[in-house]
Amino acid sequence: MKYDPKIHHRRSIRLREYDYSSPGSYYVTICTHNKEHSFGRVVNGQMHRTAYGDVAHEEWFRTAAVRQDVQLDAFMVMPNHIHGIIIRTRPGWNWDGDTARRAPAWEQFGKPVPDSLPTLMRSYKSAVTGRVNKLRRPASASVWQGGYYEHVIRNEAELNRIREYILTNPLRWGSDRYNPERVPAEKGDDDFDW
Repeated sequence: MKYDPKIHHRRSIRLREYDYSSPGSYYVTICTHNKEHSFGRVVNGQMHRTAYGDVAHEEWFRTAAVRQDVQLDAFMVMPNHIHGIIIRTRPGWNWDGDTARRAPAWEQFGKPVPDSLPTLMRSYKSAVTGRVNKLRRPASASVWQGGYYEHVIRNEAELNRIREYILTNPLRWGSDRYNPERVPAEKGDDDFDW
């Protein structure tokens, strides 16, 4: 079938015209390929990482070590995904909760903007994939699913709510929809309510 942009398109979850290279706070979730449980397992509400999970953890924190304009906040490696908060800064910039800034240019699919959140996430995923594939026998190019989920954090209350969600994620693993040993939970128990 010939490409038709009216039919064949991926809906972007990004804020239209938002400058993802500007200072701001971002919540991200990245899932493993086919939601495979490659990063470890949760036992009694605690995450126990595999060697692959250790790589995902180490590379996340390496992001701030190699980029002076990045601060990291809450982060969690789960069996089949990661959650994290990234705070983009500039020298002398302080987070004041007003992150909903607009800019005339925005990243379009397939056109990276240097130092933007999408570029940071591509770099992170690539670094993890490279290291995991050195550990795998045989190596496979697929560690992550395509894309990721992101949310621009707009105020301090939202930041605190997301922090709590991330840090308590292992405690809810028993009712997570991607847990093969899931115990049915109350409606909405495994979903974050924005």
